[in-house]
Formats: sequence, structure tokens, C-alpha cells
Amino acid sequence: MNQASEDKEQPLVQHLIELRNRVLHTVYFLFGVFVCLFPFANEIYGFISAPLLAVLPEGTSMIATDVVSPFFTPMKLTFYLAVYICIPFIFYQIWAFVSPGLYKHERDLAGPLMLSTILLFFAGMAFAYFFVLPMLFSFTMGIQLEGVAAMTDITKYLDLVLQMFLAFGLAFEIPIATVLLILSGVVSPEALAEKRRYIIVGCFIVGMILTPPDVFSQTMLAVPMWMLFEAGLFFGRLLRKRGEDRRTAEEEKANEH
Repeated sequence: MNQASEDKEQPLVQHLIELRNRVLHTVYFLFGVFVCLFPFANEIYGFISAPLLAVLPEGTSMIATDVVSPFFTPMKLTFYLAVYICIPFIFYQIWAFVSPGLYKHERDLAGPLMLSTILLFFAGMAFAYFFVLPMLFSFTMGIQLEGVAAMTDITKYLDLVLQMFLAFGLAFEIPIATVLLILSGVVSPEALAEKRRYIIVGCFIVGMILTPPDVFSQTMLAVPMWMLFEAGLFFGRLLRKRGEDRRTAEEEKANEH
């Protein structure tokens, strides 16, 4: 093997070693957060189940249909919470790995976009917990059948909550996706605006897929998705215009010289 081949392979090996180290750092950090949270697993589940417990009829409670559910369900929730807490650290590791290969203007844009992605994901989860779930459970508990006791299994409840968190967390990323599509030149703001009616229909279709099969949940997801799309369209136009103005100024400066 000649010297040129060795020079080409060496950076690849270094990148793979760095990638491995960052993955290991992420795993260690996730494990550490999980270990710290595990003693409070029952309290965490109590906090998550509060929206349902607040509207359960008097004399009823949640149930566990599996013998090991009282142990594994809070543990599962604690693990997912640890993953959510680690999201900023995970994004930092991704950023630290890819940033050396980016141009300066790409780094200037990627940092705010990454921070916005994290904040919007947590905002979606908070919106689901503080607004959607209480309204959903109040509505469903108000139409119980006569002679049927409302007692939800703790595992099924957790699955529902995690599904809602993920759905609203991802839905709140729509402005980021819209901005990236516009800035990358894949689609223009004018083209997106012309397809607004189809995007609104798509929001309701996504709401039907990602949420429980009731009109209330679907609407509570679809309407914010539409509003977030409009926000992304606005900021996409703004950033594109700013980029065009900067390029024009640079061209005029270059022509002067």
C-alpha cells in the first residue's frame, strides 16, 4: 500500500474512532441519567398519570392487569424520560461530530436550528401534557357508559401518553422542516403557499395516524401543525430574503474591487 492510500484511509479511521467515542459518551450519559432517575420511578409515573387521575370517577383507579406491570411500567417510563433528557446532549454530540466539516455560514445557521429543534420538541410534549391530555380525558370520562367502571391499565395508559408525546413533539418540528426545505432550495415559499390547502388536509391525515382514533385528539394535533407550518413559512421567507440580501451585498462588494 503506497503513502497516498494510507493518507486517505487515516482520516476515515480517525472519524470512525471519534464517532465510536461520541456514541459511547452518549450511552454512558444516558445510563447515568437513568440510574439517577430510577429511584423516583413511581413518583415520575404519578406525575405523568395526574391528568387521568384528576378526572377519574370517585371510587375508581388505574389497574395493573399484569403481575410485573407495577415494576416494569414505571421503569419503562423512566427510561424514556432519560432519553428525552439526553436529547440536548445527543444533539451536541452530533453537532460536535459534523461541525468541523461545515462552512462558516452553515455553522451559523445550524446552531440556531438545532437549538430550535430541541426547544420545539419539548414544547410539543408540554403542549400535549398540559393542554391536550387533560381536555382529552375530561371529554372521554364524561361519556362513560352506564354500568361500566372507568379503570385504565397503567401500561396502556403509558403507551398512549408516550404516543401523544412523540406525535406532538414531532409535529412541533414542522417549522424547522419548512425552513430547511426553503433554504435548501427544494421548494419555494410561493409554491408552499399555493399548496396550503393540501398541506392542511395532510395535517389532519397525519393527526388521524399519530393520535388515538377520536376526532378531538386529531383536531388538537392537526390545527397546531397547520399553525406551525404557517410560522415556518414566514420565517423561511424571512431567512431566504436575508440570505439573498447578503449575497447581493457580497457581489456588489466584489465588483467594487
